[in-house]
Amino acid sequence: MSDKEILLSTDKICKVFTKNDGTKFTGCKDVSLQLYRGETLGLVGESGCGKSTFVRTIMGLHPATSGHIYFKGEEITTLAGEKRRQMAKHIQMIFQDPATAFNPKMRIRDIICEPLRNFAKVSDKEAEARAVDLLQQVELAPEIALRYPHELSGGQRQRVGIARALILEPEIIICDEATSALDVSVQDSIAKLLARIQKERGVSYIFICHDLALVSLISHRVAVMQNGSIVEELAGDKIMSAKHPYTRKLLDSVFTVQGNK
Repeated sequence: MSDKEILLSTDKICKVFTKNDGTKFTGCKDVSLQLYRGETLGLVGESGCGKSTFVRTIMGLHPATSGHIYFKGEEITTLAGEKRRQMAKHIQMIFQDPATAFNPKMRIRDIICEPLRNFAKVSDKEAEARAVDLLQQVELAPEIALRYPHELSGGQRQRVGIARALILEPEIIICDEATSALDVSVQDSIAKLLARIQKERGVSYIFICHDLALVSLISHRVAVMQNGSIVEELAGDKIMSAKHPYTRKLLDSVFTVQGNK
């Protein structure tokens, strides 16, 4: 990947939270990573290790306590107001549970097109056409555009979440446990969909997931996080031969099913 363009890089990003009682809690510490164009960077670690805090800091949802974030060489760490809003066009997120991310009173077409309307003046006809086109791209029937979130399955809602993330044509999509709440068979179809979209659009992913097998299949590189810090980076197809004790512990915790002999 070293010969490809670096889209995003972080330099010693730290995020410290202050609790109500005044005590401090470090969500992530000295995280330095690079994301290349067209790459999937897997981010793994146990719950509470700081994965979501890190990506939400990239998104500007949490202001960084220290460190630097660069997008295509330009520092975006302290962007605010309109400049931060405009940056959202380039970096979008797919959340773990779209049921809580969507307005239940909005039709699917309006959910998909809401980001577009926030950034551009488009007619209802244009917006609906874009929504239908994106539904087809994520392998959903056009008539779903008129439905409400509760009328869809979990897998269908996640595909709508992908369509929503794509409508602004971002260069980076952060998948924050985007497959964790889905059945295994649905996870597989979503992973294949994300891979196809990447091949067609050249989009880059930061893929957060607990499933090490899935991460190794979908990711070009994997970063392992423990207690808010990156402890190991390795190629996606090499994760099963990782050497760091913490990574080995994660691998050893994966359940296997063996038939009776």
